[in-house]
Amino acid sequence: MPSPYRALFAAPGRKAFSTAGFLGRMPLSMMGIGVVTMTSELTGRYGLAGALSATIALSAASAGPQVSRLVDRYGQRRVLRPATLISLTAAAVLLCAAHYAWPEWVLFVACVGIGCVPSVGAMIRARWAALYRGTPQLHTAYSFESVVDEICFVFGPIVSIGLSTAWFPEAGPLLAACFLAAGVFWLTSQRATEPVPHPREHRGGGSALRSPGLQVLVATFVATGAIFGAVDVVTVAFAEEQGRKAAASLVLSVYALGSCVAGAVFGLLRFAGAPERRWLLGVCAMAVSMIPLLLVGNLPFLAVALFFAGLAIAPTMITTMSLIEEHVPRAQLTEGMTWVSTGLAAGVAAGSSVAGRVIDAAGARAGYGVPAVAGAVAVAVGFLGYRRLKRPAPGRGGSVGQHSEREERHVA
Repeated sequence: MPSPYRALFAAPGRKAFSTAGFLGRMPLSMMGIGVVTMTSELTGRYGLAGALSATIALSAASAGPQVSRLVDRYGQRRVLRPATLISLTAAAVLLCAAHYAWPEWVLFVACVGIGCVPSVGAMIRARWAALYRGTPQLHTAYSFESVVDEICFVFGPIVSIGLSTAWFPEAGPLLAACFLAAGVFWLTSQRATEPVPHPREHRGGGSALRSPGLQVLVATFVATGAIFGAVDVVTVAFAEEQGRKAAASLVLSVYALGSCVAGAVFGLLRFAGAPERRWLLGVCAMAVSMIPLLLVGNLPFLAVALFFAGLAIAPTMITTMSLIEEHVPRAQLTEGMTWVSTGLAAGVAAGSSVAGRVIDAAGARAGYGVPAVAGAVAVAVGFLGYRRLKRPAPGRGGSVGQHSEREERHVA
């Protein structure tokens, strides 16, 4: 591990909460696809499987910011454990309902309950912010966590699908629930690194989403999420047209690998100047990287194109987290990070749906026009909201005390 990353974990407790966060984040990439695999294996109904997965995603998008808002107010331990118990209970009901063929409405109610799962990634980043606020180490920490995110999305679906098809249908969601329980309860047992709650600082402030800068970030990431959702669906369809549907998972892993590599390298760099410029450049790079996909003719070319497209993802996400610190009150930092994830999830759902319709109407290659259009929308929103990102409010942010201090910071 390069020296900046080694230094990040030199102090006691850092490795423990980061490892707990890794375990707690695995369900993010395992539960949805696990439910799809389980349901299709037990019933053969892909329509029902997709509807259940979408219910989990929409429930998490609705409940996630509210759970994080309570965390900012009352602390991680007091909120995460009850929220996780609700999610685990709902997961147990879902597994029993699927196994014993209970009525379908029970499946949907259970999926709504599973959506109470906390945003563990936001919790870990909030801990790093509390430890390294205003220092270059925070940039390294955010970079490391982006790499961890990509690792989860590389291996999580493979493990979940593999267990459900090779062992028993409920195995994938069951293991995801076990990861969630182990990760959250281990994380919340580590009180020394838990951020201090702000029970009284929310008065009159309302939701973190009232911040104009955060609104720009969330709106942009709805379009960015549409890129991700469309690329996933279209790549599977393209691989099927090529007669190698099983290769789709490997091609998409290359997409995540590109982001993983870029995030690791980005964490070793130090930047001066305004982070919003780097953020806008990253959004533009993601949009431009979708253009070569319109020209793909085979899977090897697609894999190469997706690897280079992935290089823009992690740096943009890392810079986004730094911008959230500038535009969200410190007392609402966790909620602000979760809102960006919510926008991303909503975009993934929209992009998947639109891409599916385009594929049915015109084929897989035409489907790559959906992420290209979504990228153009993301760039347009980014440019339109750029002036808001240049004006963080005084006294706001995890690494900003006053607006005049911005020129002194060298944290991405």
